[in-house]
Amino acid sequence: MSTVAIRKKLHEYIAEADDKKIKGMFLLLEEEITKKEDFKLSASHLEILAEEKLNHANGTSPSYSWNQAKDIIRGNKQPD
Repeated sequence: MSTVAIRKKLHEYIAEADDKKIKGMFLLLEEEITKKEDFKLSASHLEILAEEKLNHANGTSPSYSWNQAKDIIRGNKQPD
């Protein structure tokens, strides 16, 4: 069964399941779910992102289209 089919079946099941089963499933997955919610960038990473955004906005850093980036990653082209 494909992942898409599994997701669909799970969505359908969750929509109809009783509260006790929903709470049980949540308890099994709670750590995984909350781990994603707790992710935060550090202050130094936020500072780096702000600097890179400013460099991009004022044109002092190179920028590439999606296709150009794919070509560079695949080794089909060298960055300018």
